[in-house]
Amino acid sequence: MRSRFPSSSSFAYSFGPGPLTPAIKVIVAANVGAFLLALIVPAITLRLGLRPADVVGSFALWQPVTYMFLHGGIFHILFNMLALWMFGVELERMWGSRFFVKFYFVAGVGAAVTTLLLSFAPFAFANQLYYSLTIGASGAVYGVLLAYARYFPHRPILLYFVFPIPAKYFVMIIGAISLLSAMSGGGGIAHATHLGGLVAAYLYLKSGTRMHVMAEIKYRYLKWRINRMRRRFDVYSGGRSADDVDRRVH
Repeated sequence: MRSRFPSSSSFAYSFGPGPLTPAIKVIVAANVGAFLLALIVPAITLRLGLRPADVVGSFALWQPVTYMFLHGGIFHILFNMLALWMFGVELERMWGSRFFVKFYFVAGVGAAVTTLLLSFAPFAFANQLYYSLTIGASGAVYGVLLAYARYFPHRPILLYFVFPIPAKYFVMIIGAISLLSAMSGGGGIAHATHLGGLVAAYLYLKSGTRMHVMAEIKYRYLKWRINRMRRRFDVYSGGRSADDVDRRVH
């Protein structure tokens, strides 16, 4: 007799995109490990967080990478890792782990570079940004979100966890918010870094699209040449049939 109630396995993937993929699992573990280490040794946050004055003045060139693994509190890391899981899992499945990791770091480091460049801008917020400490994976996560919106533009995302908005419009809205907020000072949030993650991800995917187009053109050209050579030398796959007894290569 069949049970009227679904088994527990029926609910395994009822929320979110499913289990963590390999690269995201490693990224989450690294973030959690760095977060716990920073709780034990708080000084590493000052050393590994992104501070333009240190990168330029003290040549702390590791900071544009290491800042991505530090967070300011439990909710900070929780929301970043939750967003990485929700929007990154499908991308890693589609791209493969190697390309996803490369993209993640391009977005995160690109966000840091944007922060560094904006700290020298001739605006009032630039001086504050130059001496500010930025931590968190948000720049890379914003890049992941942009990629998600590009591949799944009509998927609904809850704005402020209330209003369902297609992913492509959601990214436009948060991009505009990041730009305006960065220019007004940020209010303690690294909006410039968020914006940088969006820009870096867009440029990287755009350049990748051009590379894919060129690769496709090259593939089509080579395929045409091979078929042309086959016709020229009368080469056929699948062996010879009875009709090919008198066939010769010219």
